[in-house]
Amino acid sequence: MKLQCDVEVLNRQLPTYGMRGRGKGARAILSIGKHLDKTSQRSGVYLLICTAKDRAGSKYKLKDNIEKFFTWFVEEGKATVRLKEPAVDVCLSRADPNSLKNFLSAARLADRGSETSSLPLSTLTPVRARDVEQPKKKLSILSKKDYPLTSNFPYSLEQLQVSWCKLTRVDMRMLSLKALCVLDLSSNHIKKLPATIGDLGCLSQLNLRNNHLESFSEALCLSTLQKTLQSLDLAHNRLRSLPTEFCQLRELVTLKVDDNQLVCLPFHIGRMSKLRFLSAAHNQLSVLPMDFRKLSLENLDLFGNPFIQPNPLDHTIKLTFPLPLLEIASRAVANQRLVFGPQLIPAHLCRDLEVAKTCCCGKVCISLYIQSSVSMNLHQVSHTVVLVDDMGGTDAPVQQYFCSLTCYSHFLDSSLQRAAR
Repeated sequence: MKLQCDVEVLNRQLPTYGMRGRGKGARAILSIGKHLDKTSQRSGVYLLICTAKDRAGSKYKLKDNIEKFFTWFVEEGKATVRLKEPAVDVCLSRADPNSLKNFLSAARLADRGSETSSLPLSTLTPVRARDVEQPKKKLSILSKKDYPLTSNFPYSLEQLQVSWCKLTRVDMRMLSLKALCVLDLSSNHIKKLPATIGDLGCLSQLNLRNNHLESFSEALCLSTLQKTLQSLDLAHNRLRSLPTEFCQLRELVTLKVDDNQLVCLPFHIGRMSKLRFLSAAHNQLSVLPMDFRKLSLENLDLFGNPFIQPNPLDHTIKLTFPLPLLEIASRAVANQRLVFGPQLIPAHLCRDLEVAKTCCCGKVCISLYIQSSVSMNLHQVSHTVVLVDDMGGTDAPVQQYFCSLTCYSHFLDSSLQRAAR
């Protein structure tokens, strides 16, 4: 029986002399096996602990020699075995929980003096240096010739960069790295992202810059990335749009979508309240969504987009008179903030309510409205603004919706009065 984990052996007499342990374990291989005591010439079951500094290992007798097991945190890969002689505590951490449980069960049987034939014993021999190396946390692969084809990625990786390797898809072996916090797949040929990226429960930074991505799936937006992802780089791809669900990534602090083919930003982008750095330069944006006003940014770059100078007389009318009952009912649900869901109303109505528009009067319109655009100085939403164009401007058009002709006429009157001043 062998176990790989971090180990710290604490002498319980140290506090008597005013000394304490380091509080930090060393990577080790633990083995349970038979050993012949040269002094007594008797064979017994021993625990062998081998570390990088002591590859030959230290042996501890197990039969009738374990005072207590501490297993409160065994599900987290932690446990302590208290020995009688010598008076030490063997503190285990960063172990696989299932392997740790099996190892402790074998140690209990050895302590009770069970028949060796019933124990999963190992040969107590020195270990190789590579077996007790500290777990690798960071790995960078920057050429195709260095890419591992026959070996797995180290399970302990927290940061992985694979760039310039001409990958056309995400290697599924990467998606088994449960400790991964930073994944950099920039400068490859990836066209599509697997939904299983969302299973990386610790992922906070995802870099997909300079690939061939054509879409960002709804499944990813609704995965555990909602709670973990803080930085996302999708610059230099082939994205034409981002799904409405994209705004569910509410932990995002940094978003880069430069040099794509985006014709619009997500409708509810204002819900991304933690967003501080937004770069969407060199796309095909002609107008910003109404929700853009709700952002509170530190740095904003929208340079090189074909923004259209807003004209209050340019508008799109989607109104009928009288309003259909469905529109009236939907507006009532939204204005009264009534609870709704697919279990209460049809799913397509839920989708319509999710993208409800707010009129300048504060009321809501759903499918029937008048649409125009107004100019907004981007310093209203960002401390630092990269110039929008070569003319030194920091204004950009923002969508505006009106629930009725009355609201639109009031808007026109105020616009014309400002223009006359």
